[in-house]
Amino acid sequence: MMDDRSSKLILVPILAVLFVMIGYQYICPAGSNSCHFKAEEKLRGVSLLSIPYQDSDDFYRDQDLEDDSPPKLPSKFNFTERDLDRHVEFNIKGDDVIVFLHIQKTGGTTFGRHLVRNIRLEQPCDCKPGQKKCTCHRPGKEESWLFSRFSTGWSCGLHADWTELTNCVPVIMDKKEAQRNK
Repeated sequence: MMDDRSSKLILVPILAVLFVMIGYQYICPAGSNSCHFKAEEKLRGVSLLSIPYQDSDDFYRDQDLEDDSPPKLPSKFNFTERDLDRHVEFNIKGDDVIVFLHIQKTGGTTFGRHLVRNIRLEQPCDCKPGQKKCTCHRPGKEESWLFSRFSTGWSCGLHADWTELTNCVPVIMDKKEAQRNK
């Protein structure tokens, strides 16, 4: 009977510690900034209770917010300033074609619909009720300026990726050009 009771007495604190540890992980996950304990305070053994009285405004003020500069985050990508600040001229009356690469679950379907229905152009895309495809001709020409599922359909296959589009679009466009020239 004594063994039963002593094992229960040991089990209760162990379960309490596990409960606190699991709860702490939900409140302060690893790598997050949701907890206000700093690494230096943990190393020195200082807790929030042992900090001398501070003005409440000073206590809650975030030092990073006092800088006017944007936060310094390490870049995950190796884009140059030139890559990010490109200006591309699109000549709708010339030979330029916009090829829309649809990436699933990124709002691409909505954006694709906006391309054919909501852009104010000299000659807007012609979208007939009940049809999923629209004809998007250049002003004064019978050529298409847009290559997307809403203008040409699934010409390169369902959810074609960059590689498939790179290989497929020139072939499809050349076929359409040959048909137009006949």
